[in-house]
Amino acid sequence: MARIGRPSTASAGWPHILAILTSGTTVILILMGGLVTSLGAGLAVPDWPATFGYNMFLFPWAKMVGGIFYEHSHRLLGSLVGILTILTAAALWRGESRKWVAWLGAGAIGLVIVQGVLGGLRVVWLKLLLAIIHACVAQLFFALMVSLAVFTSKSWINDSDESADMGRKIRRMSLITVGLIYVQIIFGAILRHTGNRLDAHLLVALLVTIHVFWLVAIILRAPNGQEDIRRPANMLWFLLIIQITLGAGSYLGKYTTIGDAITPGTIVAMTSAHVVVGALLFATSIILALRLHRDHIHQWDRSRRAPLSGQVSAP
Repeated sequence: MARIGRPSTASAGWPHILAILTSGTTVILILMGGLVTSLGAGLAVPDWPATFGYNMFLFPWAKMVGGIFYEHSHRLLGSLVGILTILTAAALWRGESRKWVAWLGAGAIGLVIVQGVLGGLRVVWLKLLLAIIHACVAQLFFALMVSLAVFTSKSWINDSDESADMGRKIRRMSLITVGLIYVQIIFGAILRHTGNRLDAHLLVALLVTIHVFWLVAIILRAPNGQEDIRRPANMLWFLLIIQITLGAGSYLGKYTTIGDAITPGTIVAMTSAHVVVGALLFATSIILALRLHRDHIHQWDRSRRAPLSGQVSAP
């Protein structure tokens, strides 16, 4: 018999597949957004929601050249992510027994709408602040979709045994890691769009590096560490090394004389990859934090569902 409050495996399947598909498409969208910024193509299409007066979906492919290709492709990918988000939320509302998960799906729709409007207003109002907020909201949306993919996975739903508790300190550290990485994303967006606050970006990068390696070392040395916690921990330090390498390359290419020996295309590739790996690092830190808090989330879910599940009819 299923434990009281344990969600049914029927809620896996399409919601999980769609959440993964949306997350993967969002990674491509973030990459395209990075290319748009790195190439200075953000205003290649001067109007919105139309594209040079055309319906966005009817704009001729033959005219997608230069910066227009990157900017318009970014818009089309954004629309695709929006459609996938709606499908994910619909699948959750149709088959998910945990209403709070379904409401997260509804929240994802709201967030993707806000993101689309921010992107459009950036073109219309020509405000750099909107570009920075647009970049930061994109990461929040990606984080939410990754969380939905975790919550709808069979490993999360069918986890009927309590996992080993690695301690309050590690759980708290995982949340601090998520927060530090997001602060780093904010300063990264400011730096990319304005050229300012390199000092803050480097300082927070140092804090993230120290904190991630400290957290991962504790997890990997813990005798009761589980594989589904060790995997994201290992991925976290691996991605961090890649991110540091890309960051160093981007810094040398853009802010030192070494950049004179590097082709512009290489610098664009490094800076855009730096944005994508940053998103993957953020998502991995969230996966790790969720798994470390899994038992507490399950207990909270059971406490909400138990009164309803425990009701019996009068004889």
